[in-house]
Amino acid sequence: MRVLIIAGYVDEPACLGVPPYLSPYPRYIAGALVEKGVKPEDISYRTIDEMRQRREKINFDLIAIVAGMTVPGKYLRAVPITRSEIIELSHLEGTKIIGGPIRLGFGEEGGSSAKALAVEGMTLAKKDIEAFVYDLMDNIKNPESVGHRMRTTSEIGRWGEKGAFIIRQHPDYPYVMCELETYRGCPRHSHCSFCTEPFYGRPDYREIKDVISEVSVLYAQGARYFRIGRQPDLFMYRAKNGVPNPEAIEELYSGIRNAAPALLVLHMDNANPATLARFPEESLEIAKIIVKYHTSGDVAALGMESADPDVIEANDLKASPDEVFDAVKLLNEVGAARGTSGLPELLPGINFVHGLKGETEKTFELNLEFLKKVLESNLMVRRVNIRQVMTFAGTPIYGFDEGIKKHTFLRYKEKIRNEIDLPMLRRIVPTGTIMKDVHTEIHDKITFGRQLGSYPLLVGIPMKLELNRSFDILVTDHGHRSITGVPLPLDINHLPFKIIEMLFGKKQAAEIIRGRPFRNGKDIINRTSVRGKMLDYMCW
Repeated sequence: MRVLIIAGYVDEPACLGVPPYLSPYPRYIAGALVEKGVKPEDISYRTIDEMRQRREKINFDLIAIVAGMTVPGKYLRAVPITRSEIIELSHLEGTKIIGGPIRLGFGEEGGSSAKALAVEGMTLAKKDIEAFVYDLMDNIKNPESVGHRMRTTSEIGRWGEKGAFIIRQHPDYPYVMCELETYRGCPRHSHCSFCTEPFYGRPDYREIKDVISEVSVLYAQGARYFRIGRQPDLFMYRAKNGVPNPEAIEELYSGIRNAAPALLVLHMDNANPATLARFPEESLEIAKIIVKYHTSGDVAALGMESADPDVIEANDLKASPDEVFDAVKLLNEVGAARGTSGLPELLPGINFVHGLKGETEKTFELNLEFLKKVLESNLMVRRVNIRQVMTFAGTPIYGFDEGIKKHTFLRYKEKIRNEIDLPMLRRIVPTGTIMKDVHTEIHDKITFGRQLGSYPLLVGIPMKLELNRSFDILVTDHGHRSITGVPLPLDINHLPFKIIEMLFGKKQAAEIIRGRPFRNGKDIINRTSVRGKMLDYMCW
């Protein structure tokens, strides 16, 4: 039996916010199949981007497609699977299953409602696709007879390990960020109006030993980049009576470090700002534990959503502006120091969502005021994510479409990019910062690369470099959400004029070009007016 797993969004190595990435879904699916007797060599894996480029002849007994998104984004190398591509895949031979976030509805951009998907010739897994595929193996010719259910933590404990081999089929292997799940489900008794996490019920914590075992097996398969990302709030993992549990975080992180001693990245994702504000002692201890074991450049994404009290009340949001500010301060206290990657150890990210109930033009003003307060308080925020809500059936906001006019949203977004993002980025990575191990990904007149990590900075390098290699980059300039830099060490005798001009200015660049070649830095100083720290980065 031959099986093809297609990553239509969740694993797509294209998201601007996430580098080449492997989610748990295909690993769980592959592990479930292996447990049912399918040989690993008979299980193939493709991203949707590969499918577009390769246009290969597809002949499999079972095709499992992971698709859908709950948070719209921008993309560096591709876009998620489209409706027309899903329809095209439905005409292939074999049994075809589609699942993942798409079970909640299919949407292609923010500011819209996701719609239920029904494609003839393809079965939608209405709950967990990994559980559906596992049960399907008892009657693969008749998927309509299979029930829909949620998988258990004990099942994914087994499947995550058995499916770890899939990483070797990722097109960017070994430069692949492996997402690790600790739990899903929301501990709140009432929920944000737009959130889909309540569909998973109360928190269903994975056993710490299972997460560590999965890391160990992935590590043995060559994984070196990890993100603890599949949970709404890492600070509440294995909480006791609603209170954060630092001992559990210590056991988790130390266990991961022991299981993967030479890992290159260990980052996190989500944190609830209300947790940090309401449990400052426990949260401070957890933040210190994270910094002790992680790798620098880490980001704790805080779901603020809005600074407008009316919007907060109308949508049952989780944190007040004062609580979010306290969370930002706490993370800066622990994580602002610059680490070995060239970036601060651990900084907050802030998520805003627009199109919520009660939103007015005043909402935009209050959001901007909050960010200005952060900036003026000499605090750092790694990135500000501004998106329009995508609504799903079953959430309180579904069907609400009285959103702010598009041009108002775009004008406000541009204001934040100019007045907040640019000065904040200059604070986080000042000119002269050396960013370690920037991985080159694409050519587009210049070379674009990123460090592997959570929400990595896009780096524009104004020269053509070999792709899929890592370089140390000297920061020379800043955009709104990206930086410009040059690879180190600098070979002054062979650099193009435009790079030398960027480093030294037009007049001194002309002197350098006329005087080349130089034997060393002293030779440059003796024969030109060139001076400054840039000379320290030269090679001869």
